[in-house]
Amino acid sequence: MPDVEETLVLVKPDGVQRGLVGNIIGRLESRGLKIVGMKFLRVDQDLAHRHYGAHEGKPFFLSLVEFITSGPVLAVVLQGENAIDLVRQTMGVTDPINAALGTIRGDLGMNIGKNLVHGSDSPESASREVALFFERSELIDWSWGLQSWITGS
Repeated sequence: MPDVEETLVLVKPDGVQRGLVGNIIGRLESRGLKIVGMKFLRVDQDLAHRHYGAHEGKPFFLSLVEFITSGPVLAVVLQGENAIDLVRQTMGVTDPINAALGTIRGDLGMNIGKNLVHGSDSPESASREVALFFERSELIDWSWGLQSWITGS
């Protein structure tokens, strides 16, 4: 049986400004992922630097920070079997020009700098990123009636 995972998704400022929050979250829920935490916030410089810390020193680091702090974001914690891979598959590759049709970025993305959404890329990243945006007490453990229809368990 596949592992139940937790992952962080951010609807970035361009997704919020373009009114795509519902579309993006709906696509992820439709994949059978359960929302266990959600908040609307403005990312400050400190959080942006911690979130993108792995890219510090790279030429694009400051533009990442500038963009993620340019407007509000929606932070979401999703849970489900293979949640990390499901989210990444649903998002599509980073550059919307190369993202498959049917993915969030392939259908809605404009360019690599404004690609609408972030998703954790590994269990280690997910754990670190969820902790950056949420206290454990903000995550809700709840029983989902659809679970047996999605996973059979």
